[in-house]
Amino acid sequence: MAFISTKLIELGSCAFRQPNATSHCKYIHGYQLKAKFWFQAKELDSNDWVVDFGGLKELKKLLKNQFDHTMCISEKDPHLDKFKSLARDGICDLRVMNGVGIEKFAEWCHSAADNFVQIITQLRCRCVKVEVFEHQDNSAIYKCDKSKSSNVEKSSNVEKSVDVESEGTWIEKTSHLGI
Repeated sequence: MAFISTKLIELGSCAFRQPNATSHCKYIHGYQLKAKFWFQAKELDSNDWVVDFGGLKELKKLLKNQFDHTMCISEKDPHLDKFKSLARDGICDLRVMNGVGIEKFAEWCHSAADNFVQIITQLRCRCVKVEVFEHQDNSAIYKCDKSKSSNVEKSSNVEKSVDVESEGTWIEKTSHLGI
């Protein structure tokens, strides 16, 4: 048995493109992104909470820094050097990621939130799912494989995250019908 709580966080306005798309998605476009986070714990804290939402301020800052008024470009984009030049010239606030789109943004947000919440709860709580919304009709969900153990390591007085890209997780894309 486990307790689950959720939190909706505004990520900010983010521009990106899908360089391999044959549709208009190959062009730079953007959305006001939002993300819903699912936090899970077997035991509640001393306040009977899964996670103290007031303690997520630094996570919100991290998420805003990644997505708010930024341009997220895939490290595999054939025009990456042009985007880096634009960033050097102060034309965009560039974030190079291992992939772009709401599926990859959900994966990135999950990793950031899971690492963060495990640290602040001393491994008592996990982020088990993240849904990122482009708008009310489109979202993607990244859900962790519950059989995997913690992805946070503590080394001396420094806490660091471990790459979890290949830990058997899955991505699900949803399209809300708005009926």
